[in-house]
Amino acid sequence: MRRSTEFSSVVGNGARARRGVVIVHHRVGASADPARVGLVVGKAVGNSVHRHRVSRRLRAQLAIRLPGFPAGSAMVVRALPGAAAASSRQLGADLDAALRRLRRSPRSASESSNSVSKGSA
Repeated sequence: MRRSTEFSSVVGNGARARRGVVIVHHRVGASADPARVGLVVGKAVGNSVHRHRVSRRLRAQLAIRLPGFPAGSAMVVRALPGAAAASSRQLGADLDAALRRLRRSPRSASESSNSVSKGSA
């Protein structure tokens, strides 16, 4: 994802789970497009070197997991300040825990029907 409107749509309308040093927002879409991911690694994480290191580690962790997401889904992963000190293994474990939580969430399973009903009201 690259546009702020895409990020806003996922964060505003998707399910959310926080685990460890990451917050994951997930929205299931109805399109046949491949799953999309956006990263948010703010200045609270650290200086530019730390932010880019966290971004690279998260991208690597997400590349492994992305094929398992349904077509049309969108996800925003936000790194929290402790992410700079986290290892790749910890980032992956926190990401997995958040994704497990989202799979169990009834909101993420019914997002496409909720967004349709919101738009027609």
